[in-house]
Amino acid sequence: MSDYDNTNRGALFKNDKEKESQPDFRGPINIDGKDYQLSAWSKSSDKTGKYLSLAIQPAKPKEVAATNSDEAPF
Repeated sequence: MSDYDNTNRGALFKNDKEKESQPDFRGPINIDGKDYQLSAWSKSSDKTGKYLSLAIQPAKPKEVAATNSDEAPF
C-alpha cells in the first residue's frame, strides 16, 4: 500500500485520437476525494494565442471481473 495521497491531484496524457473532435489530452483527476476524467483540447485564438480548453466528468466505475458461479473457488 502506498503512502502517497492523490487527493486534489491529476495528470494529463496525450490521447491517441480517432476523430478530430476528440480531446488532445486525457487523464484522471481527484477533487476532494472524488475521481473524475479530465479532457483537454489544444486551441488558439487571435486574442489570447495558444490555450487549453478543459472538460471534466465523473470517472466511470472500474468494471468488476464477472465471476462464473459454476466455477469452483480456488
